[in-house]
Amino acid sequence: MSAVSAVLAGGALLATAGCSSGAGGSPGVSASASPGATSAQASPSAGQTPPAKGTVSVVRTVAEGLNSPWGLAPLPEGGLLVGSRDEGTITRVDEKTGAKTLLGEVPGVSAAGEGGLLGLALSPHYASDHMVYAYVTTASDNRVVRMLYDAKRPAGDRLGAPDTVFKGIPKGMIHNGGRIAFGPDGMLYVGTGETGDRGLAQDRKSLGGKILRLTPEGEPAAGDPFPDSPVYSYGHRNVQGLAWDADQHLFASEFGQNTWDELNAITPGGDYGWPVVEGRGTPGASADARFRDPIAQWHTDDASPSGIAYAQGSIWMAGLKGQRLWRVPLRGTAASAAPQAFLEGEYGRLRTVVSAGGDRLWVTTSNTDGRGDPKKGDDRILELRVS
Repeated sequence: MSAVSAVLAGGALLATAGCSSGAGGSPGVSASASPGATSAQASPSAGQTPPAKGTVSVVRTVAEGLNSPWGLAPLPEGGLLVGSRDEGTITRVDEKTGAKTLLGEVPGVSAAGEGGLLGLALSPHYASDHMVYAYVTTASDNRVVRMLYDAKRPAGDRLGAPDTVFKGIPKGMIHNGGRIAFGPDGMLYVGTGETGDRGLAQDRKSLGGKILRLTPEGEPAAGDPFPDSPVYSYGHRNVQGLAWDADQHLFASEFGQNTWDELNAITPGGDYGWPVVEGRGTPGASADARFRDPIAQWHTDDASPSGIAYAQGSIWMAGLKGQRLWRVPLRGTAASAAPQAFLEGEYGRLRTVVSAGGDRLWVTTSNTDGRGDPKKGDDRILELRVS
C-alpha cells in the first residue's frame, strides 16, 4: 500500500490547509536544522507530548517546473493533484517519477492578486464518487465547486464541469483565504479572508474572515454554533491553513498585519479577535476576554503562514515571507515548546504542507506567485522526513 493509501485507508485525516508573519513571541527561540538531519523516532501517540526539538531532512524533490502551485491533494490510488492559482489548471503529479499530466482547466476562475484557483480537497466519498472540490475566485466572488475526475478520459479533459457547492464568499485583491479540507466528521471546512475590509471579520453575517463548516453539499452542517449559519469561528484576518491532530482538534494558521502571525486552536463559535486584537491580547485587559489567544505567534517577517499539517505530534506550518517551515510541538491544544524553524531560506517561499503518512510530509514552494524570486526548477514539491 502506498503512503497516500495508508493515510486515507487508516481514516486519520491529516489535512492541510497569502499575505504576512516569527517565533512564539521571541524571535530568538527558533532553531534551524540542517537538511541532512534524520529521524528514527516513532510518532507520538495521541496525548503524548513530542520532544521540544525535532528534525527535518529533505528526502527528495518530487516534481519541478510548477506554475503558482497552491492546492495539493493526495489521491488514494497514488499521485498528487496540484492546482495552479494563476493558470486555473489542475495537474496530476506522479509522486514516484515526478511526471506531470494536465487534467484540465477549471472554468470561471478569475485570477488576480491573491485570488485564483486556491485550495483542493477530495470528497470524503471519493472512492465511489471521484469528486474533487476546489476553492476558486470568480469574477464576482470566492466559491467552492466540485468536479468529477475521470482518469479514463484524454489528458487535458479529465475534469467534469464544475458544480457550485457554495458561493458568496467575499473576494478581493488580497486576503481571499482559500484552504478547504474535510474534517474527521466528514464535513467541509473552509478558511476565508476579510479581503482587506477589516470589519467583515467581526460581522457574523458576513462570510469573510471566517472558518466555515458545511456539509459536502454546501449546507450549514448540523451542530454549527450559530443557527442557520455556516460560520464555525470568526474574527480571522486570512485563514490559509487547516489541520486536525490525532485527537481531532482543529488548528488554523492566520496572517497578521504588521505585528503577529498566528497558529490557533479552533473552538466552535470562537472569536479570534481581528481586527481588535492581533496576536495575544494584553494580559489582564478585560476587553480581551472576548477573544481567543493563539497558541503560537510569530513576527510577520518570520512566517506569513499558509498551509499547515499534523505529523509526529506537531503542527508543521509553511512560511511565505519567512521562507521556512515551522514546527509547533503540541500538548493537547497548547504548544508544548517554542516553535522551531527549518529550511530557512533554502527553498524560498513555502505555501502548502500535506501529510504523506507517518513521518513524511509533502511541501510546495511558492516562488512563481509574483512575490518570490524563482530559481531554476521552481516551483517544486519536496518530500520531507520529520520528527
